Parts: sequence; structure tokens; C-alpha cells
Amino acid sequence: MQIKPRQHLLDIWQAVARHSFDGGEWEWGDWGNESSVADAERLLCLLYPATEIPAFRLDDPDTTQEDVQQVLKRAGGRLEVPANLVTAMADFMRAHTGEDKRPTFAGGYYFGSADKTKEVTEEQRQLGVVDSFSMSITLCLATLGFLKVYETRTRRSDVKETIAELRLATSNRLTAAMVSLLRSFTVNVFDVDASQGRTLCELLGQGRLSQRQVLSKFQNRFRSLRAAINESVFLGIDVQEGLKDENQLFECGWAWSMVKDAPEVETDEPIGPQPEGVANAVPYLYFTVVALDGIQDLFSDRTLTLGLLNTEQQKLAEALRLRWELTQQYWSRIARFDDERWPLEDIPWRTTGQKLESEYFSLSVAAILVHDLMRRRATDDDLTRTVGIMERLAERGRITSRMTRDDPMVQELHNLGVALPLQGSERLGPPMTWSMTDFSAQLLKRTVQLCTLSRSLASHDRLLRLAEDIFDHMWARRIREGEGVGLWDNVHAAYPQAEISKRRVPVSWSITERVTEVMVQAHDMYRQPPIRSLELTELARALLSESAHLLGNEQMEPAPTDSGRHGMELRNIEVKLRRARSLVDEQPGTAYALTLDVLGQLDSLARAREAADRGV
Repeated sequence: MQIKPRQHLLDIWQAVARHSFDGGEWEWGDWGNESSVADAERLLCLLYPATEIPAFRLDDPDTTQEDVQQVLKRAGGRLEVPANLVTAMADFMRAHTGEDKRPTFAGGYYFGSADKTKEVTEEQRQLGVVDSFSMSITLCLATLGFLKVYETRTRRSDVKETIAELRLATSNRLTAAMVSLLRSFTVNVFDVDASQGRTLCELLGQGRLSQRQVLSKFQNRFRSLRAAINESVFLGIDVQEGLKDENQLFECGWAWSMVKDAPEVETDEPIGPQPEGVANAVPYLYFTVVALDGIQDLFSDRTLTLGLLNTEQQKLAEALRLRWELTQQYWSRIARFDDERWPLEDIPWRTTGQKLESEYFSLSVAAILVHDLMRRRATDDDLTRTVGIMERLAERGRITSRMTRDDPMVQELHNLGVALPLQGSERLGPPMTWSMTDFSAQLLKRTVQLCTLSRSLASHDRLLRLAEDIFDHMWARRIREGEGVGLWDNVHAAYPQAEISKRRVPVSWSITERVTEVMVQAHDMYRQPPIRSLELTELARALLSESAHLLGNEQMEPAPTDSGRHGMELRNIEVKLRRARSLVDEQPGTAYALTLDVLGQLDSLARAREAADRGV
């Protein structure tokens, strides 16, 4: 089905309002306030479109559109919706603030236990996680932008008091999230002969390059990046010394939480004591992608235009931006290590730190590559090869290909998901895991991002068809009955023959939020000017030349008896030709169609005159 961002967003908003509002008041339900990640995702399903798409604005009741009011009627009237959202956001900030007034970033029920005989401890559930740090950045920026407009539109004193409290708490949480992300960034240095080194060499060499050849190529390709990390990023002295040794390999990115023994970040903001880190100093592909997604919101046009960051936050944002750029460059070079055959094209990807392999990790590396392609000017070859990778992932993930008997992919990528061991969590209880079940939603997100980036007709067409196929799959997975109707995720609907275990949580806010993000990205994609075809431009110009010549010839002929009608027709032709000329560079197809119509009209006039001359 064609992706229709406006209609699909209205459907999602109606489902969210039906699920989360009762008589205009926000209802968290049984699973609310149990995970800061899930709660942030839930609020972003409304706030992200409302702050990114003008037609979905809720911060100015006078501009709220009629169809938006209709789908949100469970949330209140036109004037009540923004006030009720402010109350919900204030509830979120209070619920996820500790007794010491410090913002908390608990993973909650998103954490699982690797030991089936033991439950995750309460202390472990309260651990902060990179998902929450990153999602909080996006949520806080959306909230601050929303408040900046809405506070000038409301006259209710109680709402103004809540706004003042909410703005302070939101700014505080934003700073805490940025500090936590800085303390979760890590560089892991290891020897070529170590277990991680051998895995990385096998991955990069792909059976064609020896370990020595891989090391030599790694040294050349990463020399400048190694120097940049050494000079720019404040790390422990042992890591810096290791990085200086070119015979050592390294990885950079984000651990799953704040790294053990990570130094505190100096800040004047009142975020309270910075908690001890727990995670091992090992980057995770999944959490690195999550961090990159959140950090880029700090320097978006909207953030800069509205001035949402204070002076201290701007300093932290610059520090995060440096890590964002270094990480993108590292993984983009790793993905494209060998020009003849990219390691990324060897699916599935194998991680060095956790010794796992999965199509999900290939998608994670592809996501970072997409980030990098959006940051720099991508070549046609880069885009074409990345499109091929996306198509293969959709096929291997049983999205565009049929499921086989007892297909493991359905369980591993869509139902149970890929379980990541959270290294370091065993210090506080049983070893914990983090399950990733959003393969389809992530693939759709990256495909639409690439589609927005691509300016090649062939690649754009392939990506758009792929995005529509994945969206078909995702739309089929909406919940059809019971709690959460119209939301996600009902895996059984897409794979009716598979044995799907019932999830204990009725609604997957992570998948619902990612689909919402995709609709915003699709909206941005359609707002771009269409891709220009040079061949069509040349044809349109040739038709314009012929039309202008024939029009000039027609204007020299004596006017017929019905001169008024004839004059109107000529003026109409002139208007169309002017319109076609103005569009020929940006929309050559439209200019082509307009000019063809003009040629048809001119031919009709010529035939009518010939008939009159013959006395017919």
C-alpha cells in the first residue's frame, strides 16, 4: 500500500487517544511508570508529530486542524488537548525523578534475565539505559519547543504554573540525559591476537585477506580517526596509551549504560549526584544506533531556531556531537572496509564484543552508514550498494519473502527478538538481557531515510517500493482487538502459521513510536522537490520551444468571427506556457504535461482554421 503519512498518523493518534485518555485525562494504565523508556516512547507518539509537522500542531489551539481535533476527541476539546498533554508530561517528569530530585532513566520491564530461574532485582530494574538517555533528549526537546509556543496561548493560571514547573524539570532531565550519554560512550582497544581482534579481522578480511593484511589496511584507514579520538575525547589514560599503538585495533560507540569507573562530567546544572557506572567498557551496535538517533536532535534546525539549549547544554551538545561524528566515521569505514566487497554485504554481521551474529546487527551497521551518508555527500555507488543491502535484509527477515516451515527468523527477529547480554549487569544480580524485536520497524525507518536522501531515480524507485512492502507488513501487525487496538504489535497477524508466544505487555510502545517516526520522515520525504530527470527536462524544453513557435504563428493569423473566445483561448495557452517554463527545471514532468496540452490546443485551433478555409 502507498504510504500516506497524514492519514496513517491520524489513525495512530486516534488509537493512542483511545488507549491513553479517559474523559480527557491521561491514563498510564497497568504498565505506566514501570519503564522510563516505554513512557517516553508513548508520549513521543503524540509529541513528535505535533512538533515536527505544522499540520499536526497542538501548541496553538487556534491553528489545530479539524481532522486532528476529531481523532483526538478522547483527549478533550481543541483548548483542552494541549493542557492535558502538559499535565501528562508533568506526570512523566515527576514519576521518573528520584527522591533526591535527580532524574532517573530506569529500563524497568524492558530488562530481562539471562537466568530463567532468577528474576531481575529491583536495583537492576532501576538502572539507567542508553535507550532512555537518548529518548529523553528527543522528548525533552519536543516538550521545550511545545511549551515555548503554548505558554503564550493559554491564560489559565493553573496551566501556567504547571508549565513553569515542567520547563524546569524538562531542562534538568535534558542535561542529565546528555551527561549520561557522555558517560556511556566508550572506546575499546584490543590486540589483534585477542578474541575480539580475531573476530574483527575475520569480519573485515572475509576470508580473502590475512590478519596481517587486515591490520595494515586498518592502520592506514583509521590513522586520522585514531589521532582525532586521542586528541579530542577525554578518556582514561590506559585507553589513550592503547590508541597510540597502531598495532592495536579498536572500536568506539556506546555501551548499554554508563560505563563502570567513567569519570563524572563537570556541569553547573543542578542534576544532583552522578550515579556510579555499571556497564563494561564495550560498545554495542544497537545502543550506538539509538544514541546517534537522539544526539542528532540536539543540532537539528528546529533546536537551533527555537534556541532550546542553554549555554551549559550547548557545551554538552558539542561534546556529544564530536562523539557522534567520530562514531559515524568509524562504523561507516568499517562497513565499507574493502571497496570490492563491503563487510556489510556479508550478511549476517558478527559482533566482536558479544560474539553474536544476526541480520539485526547488519541492519544496525547499515543504520549508522545511512547516518553517515546523510551527513556527507553520498556517491551513487554507495547508495546503490546500500539499497541492495536493504532489499536483502527485507528478504532474509521474511518481510518480502515467504516464511519457511519452522522458520527461525520469525522468532529471532520479530517475536522473541535478539537478546543482547548486558555485560556488567551481573554485578547487581543475575545477568541481564535486552531484547530487540523491532527489526521491521527499524528497516522501514532506514529505508525511508535513504529514500529521502536518494536523488537517483532508479534507487529512489527501488527504495520507495521496498518501503511500501515493509509498510504493508508493519500495518498488518497492528493489534485488531482488545487493549491497544490500532497500535502495535501483533506478530501473529503477519505470520499466521508461526507459533507466536503471547507477550506479557499488551502494547509495544517501542514499535509504535518507531512507526510514528517513519510517518514524520515520510512527510518530510514528500515535501522535498521530486527528483529531476535530465532526459525529461530536455524533452520538456524541446516541447516548450515548439509550443512557443506555434503560438507566435497562431497570434499572427486573423482572428475568427468569435474573436472573444479565440482571444481567451490564446491567453489560456500563454498562462500554461508561462507555468510550464517556471517548472521545467524543478518539475520537468509537469512542464512536459502542460506543454503537451498546449500543443493539443494549438493543433485544435489550426484544424478549425483549416476547416473554415475549406468552407466546411
